[in-house]
Amino acid sequence: MKITKSAQSGTMQSSDLMIFLEPADELIIEIESTVKQQFEHLIRAKVEEVLTQHQVSCGEIRINDRGALDYAIVARLEAGLKRACEKE
Repeated sequence: MKITKSAQSGTMQSSDLMIFLEPADELIIEIESTVKQQFEHLIRAKVEEVLTQHQVSCGEIRINDRGALDYAIVARLEAGLKRACEKE
């Protein structure tokens, strides 16, 4: 999949997250989180896992997390990818 247009997914409510996707020439992942110090590495690992599964190798992904669990991260990212990508 290739990110071809801007898209977003999610909410800013507690235990959820907002994901913003933009086209880019390289893969950029920015994470802002209320639990960044403790869990940024786990959030990043989950995001990278989903991107690998969907064969996304470039794009700008900005995440504003409010303590979302793994299943919410996966669901929001997959929804955003479906809105932003075209299959290659």
